[in-house]
Amino acid sequence: MSSATASAAAPSTSAPVVNPGARHARWQFWGAVMVVPYLLVFVVFVLYPVGYGLWLARHPQSYVKLVEDPIFFRSVINTAIFLVVAINLKMLVALVLSGFFVTSRWWIKIVSAIFILPWAMPSIPTILSIRFMLNPEWGVINSTIFRLTGADGPNWLNDPSLALAFAMIVHIWKSLPFWTLILVAGRLAIPTEQYEAASVDGASSWQKFRFVSWPALKTLYITSLILSMIWTLGDFNSVYLLTGGGPADLTHVLATLGIRYLRLDQVDLSMASIVVAMPLVLPLVYFMMKRLSK
Repeated sequence: MSSATASAAAPSTSAPVVNPGARHARWQFWGAVMVVPYLLVFVVFVLYPVGYGLWLARHPQSYVKLVEDPIFFRSVINTAIFLVVAINLKMLVALVLSGFFVTSRWWIKIVSAIFILPWAMPSIPTILSIRFMLNPEWGVINSTIFRLTGADGPNWLNDPSLALAFAMIVHIWKSLPFWTLILVAGRLAIPTEQYEAASVDGASSWQKFRFVSWPALKTLYITSLILSMIWTLGDFNSVYLLTGGGPADLTHVLATLGIRYLRLDQVDLSMASIVVAMPLVLPLVYFMMKRLSK
């Protein structure tokens, strides 16, 4: 039998040829199918609510009524005070505490576990518990003052300045652990050799911070500051759960003002109060993304 006949009679053992283009197209198809549920969730729960809110706030008359409301201007002032005072104080304290928590002592882990509890606990029970403590009649603070001095304590949340101050204190207390941990991570990334070299040169603690820690933490600190401002503009827990915007709607911020209008069945003003906050949010988002892109 000739070799040509034998090769023709032998069964073919070569694998079928798969078109690489077809395989790539099939993977693209299934990839698109897997993305569809996420797109639907984004459209239903993000894009549609935002678009509907902008549609409700489309009338210029809504903004005229909003500007004519004296509570709106008080809310803008409260928001500015909240951002300037609470955010900067919180980040400065976090910067100081981050230096404390990187020290190598056995009890630091115990203190850090206790320190992180306010941030880890849900906002509703923690903030409401502080509100109960500040109750003028049976709150633990005024009860303690009465037992020690025999005098009645003040009505803490009935004074607008005190109420806003306590709201800022609650905000700092609640979110301080998170930003402290962020800055602790930044400090831990600094090589210890730099501190050792500074010690050899006779640098003091302040000089180590100024010439070693701060140059390494500056970018992280500013980025955290901007991000904290963005989050705080949308945070209504500290004010709404503690004061409810009172007394007499004088402690509202822009984040809680929309809820006030919703309770008054003024949906257009509620959406307008959110839209007017965008000129504050969008520049912060721009600077945030610009810093992250460096």
